[in-house]
Amino acid sequence: MPTIEETYIENRHRIQPNHTNNYETAHGGNVMKWMDQTGALSAMRFAGEPCVTASINRMNFERPIPQGDTAVIEAYVFEHGKTSVKVRLRAYREQPRTGERELTTASVFVFVAIDENGTPAPVPELRIESDRDKELQAAAHEWANNN
Repeated sequence: MPTIEETYIENRHRIQPNHTNNYETAHGGNVMKWMDQTGALSAMRFAGEPCVTASINRMNFERPIPQGDTAVIEAYVFEHGKTSVKVRLRAYREQPRTGERELTTASVFVFVAIDENGTPAPVPELRIESDRDKELQAAAHEWANNN
């Protein structure tokens, strides 16, 4: 039974010219793909099984990520069902020289665990042990309830 902290993953992608749109900022489809990949890794860490995307909650693109900056994708499991996992995802733009971060995109993705036959597989119980677990879960629920 994993904890929320044990499912926390942070990935980085440097925004290169082939990742950008006509405005020299990260193409939204790339950001969404990176969020999906990182979210799936978090879900799999929790479930102990391969996980596939079932749904995406509202996705808010609040500001662009300029070419040359780094997209930082943060993911963690905050809730589960019998075979499904809810993952909070946030993307930040990070200035590589200073480390300055700014939230750019947020969403909740739902993943389903699957077995070797491709059918839904049960997931374990999520443990909430630390204050950090409680903080992460509360923040995810607050965002999900307001969006």
